Amino acid sequence: MSAPSARTQLRVGRLVKAHGLKGALKLELFTDDPDGRFVPGAVFTLQVPESSPWHGKTVTVKEFKWMNSHPVVFLDGIDDRSGAESIVRAILWVDQDSTAPVVEDDAWYDHQLVGLDVVREGAVIGRVSRIDHFPSQDLLSVQLTGDQDREVLVPFVRAIVPEVDMAARRLVVTPPAGLFEDLPSDDDSPAESGDEDSAGS
Repeated sequence: MSAPSARTQLRVGRLVKAHGLKGALKLELFTDDPDGRFVPGAVFTLQVPESSPWHGKTVTVKEFKWMNSHPVVFLDGIDDRSGAESIVRAILWVDQDSTAPVVEDDAWYDHQLVGLDVVREGAVIGRVSRIDHFPSQDLLSVQLTGDQDREVLVPFVRAIVPEVDMAARRLVVTPPAGLFEDLPSDDDSPAESGDEDSAGS
């Protein structure tokens, strides 16, 4: 048996649109240290559809800069706008030593979050079973306590998950109404008695 790998991957950005005519791409950042992540020579794994010509490939940073307060990256092998447009919407992942502490605020590896108790108003209501990554946001899949057949997808945003306590192996949720339970439908509300017709003279 081989020992499990000590390496994992961290999502650091998404290529959102081509910029200019020389292959530049605007970035959506998922890292608090973009200048440290996107140094020349940095290599990223791509998350793209299987139908994409970039599927299974990596990219290397040629240059990173800020243009009008927007982060922009140039990649090796992409020298014109059409090349940049072919890779738009790709999510960038970087190899990371999972034994090293995460230094970015509010950043955790998937394996650190899986298995955490989910606490609502002081009570454990479930456990994190996996994390789904999407371009707009991450979703925590929560296996509900006492209902093994039901999972709830919780947006991993501060408004709904205000606290992650690794030492206590738990995270606190303050979900909106209806996320964990069904809201009463109109049919469940007491029927309003209508005014009876009265005969008038």
